[in-house]
Amino acid sequence: METWSEITASVVFFGVLALIATERMHLTVAAFLGAMLLIFLHVLTLDQAIGYIGNSHATLALFFGVMVMVRAFEPTKIFEYLATQMVIMARGEGKRLLLGIVAITTPVCAMLPNATTVMLLAPLIPPMAAELNINFVPLLILMVFVANSAGLLTLVGDPATFIVGDAINMSFLEYLTKLSLGGVVAIATIVAVLPILFSSTWNKKLADLDHLPHPVVNHPRMLALGGLIVGLVLVLFVVGESLPVPISPAAIALLGAALCLLLTHHSGIDTVHNILRDVDWSTLIFFMSVFVLIGGLQETGVISSASGLLGVVIGQNIALGAMLLLFVTGILSSLIPNIPLVVAMVPLLKEYLVNVDLAGPELLSPDFAGQIPPEILPLFAAMMFGATLGGNGTLVGASSNIVAAGIAEQHGKPISFRQFLSYGLPIMALQLITISAYVGIRFLL
Repeated sequence: METWSEITASVVFFGVLALIATERMHLTVAAFLGAMLLIFLHVLTLDQAIGYIGNSHATLALFFGVMVMVRAFEPTKIFEYLATQMVIMARGEGKRLLLGIVAITTPVCAMLPNATTVMLLAPLIPPMAAELNINFVPLLILMVFVANSAGLLTLVGDPATFIVGDAINMSFLEYLTKLSLGGVVAIATIVAVLPILFSSTWNKKLADLDHLPHPVVNHPRMLALGGLIVGLVLVLFVVGESLPVPISPAAIALLGAALCLLLTHHSGIDTVHNILRDVDWSTLIFFMSVFVLIGGLQETGVISSASGLLGVVIGQNIALGAMLLLFVTGILSSLIPNIPLVVAMVPLLKEYLVNVDLAGPELLSPDFAGQIPPEILPLFAAMMFGATLGGNGTLVGASSNIVAAGIAEQHGKPISFRQFLSYGLPIMALQLITISAYVGIRFLL
């Protein structure tokens, strides 16, 4: 029965990926149907499926809260205004605009989750592209690449990085001194290929800036009050979990959404019905369905079995193990969202290290509060880098990718799996190669 469940969970999961990759079915419909198949084929019960969704409630709440906040500001025309200012600052040159996207996204993503950053900044992209008369989809894809890569700059920049760091008791400062240079390498790789991968935008130049549209900001009083709400939310995102009474990012986002709904309703510039109607429910349902699909793989032991093969191959060779973990985790992360992937792989890596006598048995304790032997740090670093950068490979590889796809669809230009792959595959391959060189030079030579 277990074998039947494993086969079924695997076939359904990869069948959903195939439907999305071949674009034979909308990604939300494919994932939703796949999740329902697992329930009706008794791989998971409905209670178990809801449990897996519940385990990821923080991600869903965070996305919903930020979506509501962004939508609440649409009547003010602030996104159109800021987009015009960015085009003017870039002097109408495509290469300055691309570099500007990198420069703006990088510092924000070093402190905020990458999907949150995309939700906050992506609404600027379509109006900017319209003013330059270019396709906004490549610009959105670039923002996603930068957001995912910049998550490696700090311990809190990407959920996968934080999960691995927390498992080995790595401090924020320790990460900065030992691993953050990997994020710099990842960003530098993107900048180096901008003229090649985004050549049409790089060479674009708008000769007449005087005839750009000059949108006027509406409802300045509401915008000022809303700005205070957003400022509060951003501050709490950074310091909320370190307060005497910790506040999670999900709760902060929901608080911001509630305050924005209150402000919008009482100002009369829009209705609560309109705002909630325009929330990207398709993206939220896709994520819920993916959590169920991943739950099926976890419940049947597919992920554990696949990850356990690494231990057989690695032996005690740290250098080989680091390189294998980097590339295998990177490839897996392009197909499986990195959060459940690292949650499954961290305990398996710990168990392997204890079994081959590279770490003491105390590493397996849930209350482990010590420091890992420095010689095994490359293995955990490789897992962090691979899980984060692998998300750049395909449309379903990271949550920020799906968020960007939802925003593009709302503006009338869906991002196809193949289109994202044409950018994502070379970026992922180059980043995994450059980061492997960094890991080799930094830790193994």
